[in-house]
Amino acid sequence: MNTTARFLSIAAVAAFASFGAQADEADASQFATKFETSRTRVEVMADAATVAKTRSTEPAGSRVVSYQSTADRAAVQAQAADAVRMGKISSGELGSM
Repeated sequence: MNTTARFLSIAAVAAFASFGAQADEADASQFATKFETSRTRVEVMADAATVAKTRSTEPAGSRVVSYQSTADRAAVQAQAADAVRMGKISSGELGSM
């Protein structure tokens, strides 16, 4: 009898707690946002275009350093091929040497 009474009291507390959780309307109307604007679609599109043109591709808080290489492409490829042949760098899907 003791376990039955304990079970029923826990069920009653859970039922009272669940009523407080259902205090809002079912359609969640408090989250609906209403906008009143006097701007035309053309004005909004023009603003969006200027933002896209002036936006920086640099990530916030970092510095992008540009480097102009003076090396010849064929020379770099030849050096890479020599390094692979001599075993200094791995080739293909080989993860480590």
